[in-house]
Amino acid sequence: MEKEMAKTIKDTTEAWDDRTLGAQEEYAAVADVSHEASLDDALGLQSIAIRLPKELIKQYKLIAHFHGVGYQPLMRDVLGRFVPGALKEILQAEAEKAERAAKAEASEKKAA
Repeated sequence: MEKEMAKTIKDTTEAWDDRTLGAQEEYAAVADVSHEASLDDALGLQSIAIRLPKELIKQYKLIAHFHGVGYQPLMRDVLGRFVPGALKEILQAEAEKAERAAKAEASEKKAA
C-alpha cells in the first residue's frame, strides 16, 4: 500500500507538471482582485512597474528558462541576493565615515 501511495504522489506531481491535471479550462478561473491581494499580503509581495531595455528582458528570460524558473521569480532571487550585500557596503562606508569624524573630533579636542 505504501508503494502505491508513493507512486500516486509521484504520478500526480508529474501530471500537474506535464499539465495532464490542472489545465482543463472547465476547472480554471481567473482569481479576483481580493484573492490576488490576499496572496501578495501573505507572501509579503508588492507589485511594481519597471522599464527595462527590451534586449535585457529577452536575455533575462533566456537565463530564467535555462534555470527552469520564471523570469519574475528569478528577478526576486537576484535582487534578494544583491540587496544584503549592498546594505552591508553602505553600513561599512557609514561606519568608516563615523570613525573618521570621531578621530577628527578627538584630534581637535587635543589641539585645543
